[in-house]
Amino acid sequence: MTPHPHRRGRPGHWTAAGVPDQSGRTAVITGGGSGIGLETARVLAARGAQVVLACRDTAKASRAAAVIAAAHPDSAPAAVVRLDLSSLAAVQTAAAELGARFPRLDLLINNAGVMEVPYQQTADGFELTFAANHLGHFALTGLLLDSLLAVEDSRIVTLSSQGHVDGVLNFADLQSVRSYDPAGAYHQSKLANLLFSYELDRRLAAAGARTAALAAHPGVVYTELFRNRSPVQQLLISPRARVLNFWAVQNVQLGALPVLRAATDPAARGGEFYGPHRRHDTGYPVRVRSSDRSHDVADQARLWQVSAELTGVSYRITPPLAIA
Repeated sequence: MTPHPHRRGRPGHWTAAGVPDQSGRTAVITGGGSGIGLETARVLAARGAQVVLACRDTAKASRAAAVIAAAHPDSAPAAVVRLDLSSLAAVQTAAAELGARFPRLDLLINNAGVMEVPYQQTADGFELTFAANHLGHFALTGLLLDSLLAVEDSRIVTLSSQGHVDGVLNFADLQSVRSYDPAGAYHQSKLANLLFSYELDRRLAAAGARTAALAAHPGVVYTELFRNRSPVQQLLISPRARVLNFWAVQNVQLGALPVLRAATDPAARGGEFYGPHRRHDTGYPVRVRSSDRSHDVADQARLWQVSAELTGVSYRITPPLAIA
């Protein structure tokens, strides 16, 4: 979708032109085969990065890699690795392949996710939304951590959503066995993304690591995540309705800017959260504040412990000091 004229950058707006040279750097992007993940990969490749598309659908990822190669023939070819975040066994297999092929990682962008899907249990017995959006990324990040710690100024960026504001961590029923609401499950998982990112950064800092963890949200962007919405809802937020929705929905190029800024802006720091600057979650990326729930240190630590127990993945970094 062509940017609306009222959305063109003004002096001071951070745009893709602000992404510094990425030559010699390797970026793994989960869900990089479409939407915001693909746009993120495209921009990083244009700046010289070796991008790795970690996707469940490798055929789609391969087509995306070909699109990137055609647009940027002088960049390193995009690599494809199969990753199914809903399966711990698949995450372990993908992490082993990534570690073998790319022993030093500069960027891990936890982008993939599902939204408002019907209730499903994974092979591991987890509710699908919580598994794909949080537990899979928790496990993948822990399994790749040594490769990230080997690089100075490496970053881990996890995508959340403004839906996190409505999220509540139900520790008594994280897997939604007693009751399930698609929107509620999605909001819970997006809150979990932020709790995880903040706890991870605090642990990295306590360990004196050169790796930082940040988070981002894209605002309202029409992507495949909305495929479970009704046809009318999809039409209202689609590019076809841009005359009506330009103030409330932005294109994928703008939607990818918060994650790109979190991943590459030299001024960005661990523990920060980036999103669109406008009240309606559109516009250019700035540092934004997340909900009070996302800053609950006790919930951050509790979710970390539960996630480690459920996934069997331990992080070899020093836990932070207890905060009174």
